Amino acid sequence: MKYTFEICANSAESCVAAQQGGAQRVELCAAMPEGGTTPSYGQIHAARKLTDIRLHVIIRPRGGDFLYTPSEIDIMEEDIRMARQAGADGVVFGCLTPDGDLDKAAMERLMKASEGMSVTFHRAFDYVRNPERVLEELIALGVDRVLTSGQQPTAIQGADLLKKLVEQADGRIIVMPGCGVNEKNIAELAARTGASEFHFSARENKESRMRLRNPALSMGGAVVIDEYQCPVTTPERVRNTIQALTGCE
Repeated sequence: MKYTFEICANSAESCVAAQQGGAQRVELCAAMPEGGTTPSYGQIHAARKLTDIRLHVIIRPRGGDFLYTPSEIDIMEEDIRMARQAGADGVVFGCLTPDGDLDKAAMERLMKASEGMSVTFHRAFDYVRNPERVLEELIALGVDRVLTSGQQPTAIQGADLLKKLVEQADGRIIVMPGCGVNEKNIAELAARTGASEFHFSARENKESRMRLRNPALSMGGAVVIDEYQCPVTTPERVRNTIQALTGCE
């Protein structure tokens, strides 16, 4: 089987590492601790300038749920235009109703704005109440792929549903497992699901170059994180994860 590997990249630097490690595509995001939000124009432009693999950009105006107001849909539509202008090949988004169904009106509007670009429906899919029905609706909309953990905390935990979705899709849409995919489980995940595309981050912590530090402060206020550690995709982890699957064939 021919596999495709997509790296969830948090910066242009991570996009470069993804390409060096052998990935065919990146999903560029900001605010990874929130599950990813739309990156800046500058970040997208830099990623496009520095790489020649497929560049997809998440279109998500905030963290939290996937129930968007009319003004947020306006923002997402403008961000799709911005991503296209900056050189993106595809966009990644998902819109739901309060009851966990697909927001078809919002999706149709964003699909129109995305015309000519590849479209991935992201892990909003893991919050729908009827994944089999929503998969059919995404196919009817012309969505190219769905990123999902099988409605479980990690893709390996959701492998049973992922297998059912891959079989249901039957080549009409790509079902791409993501969340917790790494060099230790990707071969098992492929065997259990039959998936051909995989989404993972392959990140390691990079130590800050700051010598002067103030441990009493946190830019997140009450939310304390280590601001002198920066998670970045590394070519080695990308390569090792790919090899863990392709080396098993």
